[in-house]
Amino acid sequence: MHYKFIMKRSLCILIAFVVTSVGVMADIQAPPGSTYTSSRKLGRAVSNILHGFVEVPEQMVRKTEQYGANAGWTYGVIDGYRRAFKRIGYGFYELFTFHCPTYKGTFKPPYERCGEDHRIEMNPHDGLSEFPPTLGFDRYYHVRTQKW
Repeated sequence: MHYKFIMKRSLCILIAFVVTSVGVMADIQAPPGSTYTSSRKLGRAVSNILHGFVEVPEQMVRKTEQYGANAGWTYGVIDGYRRAFKRIGYGFYELFTFHCPTYKGTFKPPYERCGEDHRIEMNPHDGLSEFPPTLGFDRYYHVRTQKW
């Protein structure tokens, strides 16, 4: 009789373990687009409108590094203004439509590369990233120095 009690108890513990482990593995994760909300779209719109012209010096630096100083001052300026106006245009578009999901039923950025079906946010070298680039030094790094 004692043997049957131990077997039933072991079987109950085994079943409880299997049920809880299956329940943990079947946890439903958030869908990939859940981080893109209307408030993020509004923030992206305001950021693109206010900081869109940062593309001009950013492209000057990139083109100088790639092709030399002459290209930075000519091709970089022209490409920077093209990208700045494009970014500001997208900013106003997203500002007026921030409350509705416009890109394939989501709040993701609508930027696409010309002639391809890839999103530009995946390739910031050739196209626009989600938010404008920043100039200068990043201020969120904290460095401790000691004076003697």
